[in-house]
Amino acid sequence: MNGKNARPASITEIYGSNCFSNAVMRERLPKSVFAELLLVQAGERELTLDIAEVVASSMRDWALERGATHFTHWFHPLSGLTAEKHDSFIAPTGDGRVVMEFSGKELVKGEPDASSFPSGGLRATFEARGYTAWDVTSPAFLKSSPEAGMTLCIPTAFVSYYGHALDKKVPLLRSMQALSKQAVRILAVLGHAEVKRVIPTIGPEQEYFLVKRSLYDKRPDLLLTGRTVFGSMPAKGQEMEDHYFGALEEKVAGFMRELNAELWAMGVSAKTQHNEVAPNQFEIACVYSTCNVAADANQLAMETISKVAERHGMAALLHEKPYAGINGSGKHVNWSMATDTGVNLLEPGSDPAADARFLLFLTAVIEAVDRYATQLRAAVATSGNDHRLGGNEAPPAIISVFLGDELSDLLSASAEGRACVSKDGGCIEIGAASLPKLPRDLTDRNRTSPFAFTGNKFEFRMVGSSQSVATPTATLNTAVAEVLSHFADRLEERLRQGADPAKITAEVRSIIAESYKAHRRVVFNGNGYSEEWHREAEKRGLPRFRSAVEVIPEFASPVAVELFTKHAVFSREEIESRCVIYLEKYLKQVNIEAGVMVDMSRRSILPAAISSAEDFARAASAMAAVGAASSVPELRARKVAELISTASEDTERLEKALLAAQDIDEPLAQAQAYRESVVPRMESLRMKVDALEKQVAKDRWPFPSYEDLLFGL
Repeated sequence: MNGKNARPASITEIYGSNCFSNAVMRERLPKSVFAELLLVQAGERELTLDIAEVVASSMRDWALERGATHFTHWFHPLSGLTAEKHDSFIAPTGDGRVVMEFSGKELVKGEPDASSFPSGGLRATFEARGYTAWDVTSPAFLKSSPEAGMTLCIPTAFVSYYGHALDKKVPLLRSMQALSKQAVRILAVLGHAEVKRVIPTIGPEQEYFLVKRSLYDKRPDLLLTGRTVFGSMPAKGQEMEDHYFGALEEKVAGFMRELNAELWAMGVSAKTQHNEVAPNQFEIACVYSTCNVAADANQLAMETISKVAERHGMAALLHEKPYAGINGSGKHVNWSMATDTGVNLLEPGSDPAADARFLLFLTAVIEAVDRYATQLRAAVATSGNDHRLGGNEAPPAIISVFLGDELSDLLSASAEGRACVSKDGGCIEIGAASLPKLPRDLTDRNRTSPFAFTGNKFEFRMVGSSQSVATPTATLNTAVAEVLSHFADRLEERLRQGADPAKITAEVRSIIAESYKAHRRVVFNGNGYSEEWHREAEKRGLPRFRSAVEVIPEFASPVAVELFTKHAVFSREEIESRCVIYLEKYLKQVNIEAGVMVDMSRRSILPAAISSAEDFARAASAMAAVGAASSVPELRARKVAELISTASEDTERLEKALLAAQDIDEPLAQAQAYRESVVPRMESLRMKVDALEKQVAKDRWPFPSYEDLLFGL
């Protein structure tokens, strides 16, 4: 039915309508081709050009039917964003006409100019060639907009002429393969020979802020850096806790409705949405999927949040700390492992104490987090996260694992050789006859833990809201793969010695006990925000890094190089390149923020403050001329004048520190200069300017205030 009385499309009709999913391919491809493609996706066959030609023809027809005019290889360069170069489907016929073509070769391989993407020294600028390769495991999709129309996007990997990974996806796929290989070895010894693959899965929770677009456009800091470098707190912030899970305002609900529809159409399974703790802060979460598909989906979610917000007269802020003094934004990454037979290896079942397989994989993750905490911390190190980690609304910068009392006691008993029986969680008695009894979960939740077991998965909470999930997830996958490889070595050796199932089970129990005893220092179930924990963590010898610059070099430490090269996730050259890229990204971000501060202070804030001081001085003179007491405006004039003087001096100091840092060539030394010299001067200038804002009349202040930004959409 068409026209104004047409029935709105249902969610089931919308979902996947712009996604060339396996369900679509099952309908459109010949059965034999589809069967072959499934084997390629499972890693059991290599993709042939013959198969690619059939898929490309079907994909082209599907895209053209939906109005697409162009296609692009969509990839994740090391900038942390996404990239795309559009080609039209047209091919001239020679008689002034065109036909619509898309070959298997164009599907499988693209050749974008790679010279201007970050490479960290992997290639010279004049070496421009790079290749994109179709990721058959992540479905193609259509991106649409009223202005640009429809574009077919093909998820791809991005590599150099010599095969070095120039993107986020290649190492992630390698890490998934590494983890699967080691987990399958263990499962085979445990009698699960039917398992051919173990798939690490993630479900990111994306936090973000919304701000009125007209106000955003008046803030150079938001426009150029994604965060406010100045801004004094209003009388009310988040202390009333009235925004968290509050009813959605109509404007926000309308934005979310359109956001969901766009994501659903592209096959992104947006599931949960709600108000977050801070004013105008929100969260969206998607259903779990394989790591690389979830990484693609999260990048799409971030792009779509920004695009839809603009249509609704708003701007989306994905920075980790857009506002000082209130909660920042993270990206909680829920991580687990599932077999290709449908078993979650981190599902404890009804009796965790009796489930040796669950405890073995659980212990492997704990050991991996303890052994490679430094690398995990490096994987989430950014200038934005420096503002967030360790605050009272974010995970501490010290990595620890939350298990809950029952699992901790169970594993401690194993390590100490004492008996421990898991308890039934029972039910929660609410005390009202009309309300049901609620089954109690195995563990409580600990929102202060950076790495928490939450029932059948771990939640890695240190990832920043603007980050790609790919590198943190690849690091975690590889760390777990390394521990599993040692477990597998021991179990296979026992098998070679002729151990029967009972002896294999006994060896599993021994591995669990030994591993937990050696690595339980990383387990902490208390308040991660407390000073007591910081002191306790130091006693335990847990690594603590207060800034990105301190920890980024650890990504290329001998321990990291051995880990990543052993499992073929990164080559040494790829590791070193990422170190350089992460340091350069840090210093470039701080450089921009410092430059914006100097510019805003000198060109807008100080002139406005001087004008305000003159107003107070004139008011004091006028009052004195008529014999009235002039102490109030006189005091205000003096206070503003004092702050102007100190803010002006701090602006000069910041500019000098900035110029000195810009003259340093070596990336680590330059990043250290920004951290040790520029950042403290930025903080000092901010204090003076924020104090000035409190003294200057609102109509004189040149930029929208926190009150404007946080409490109006």
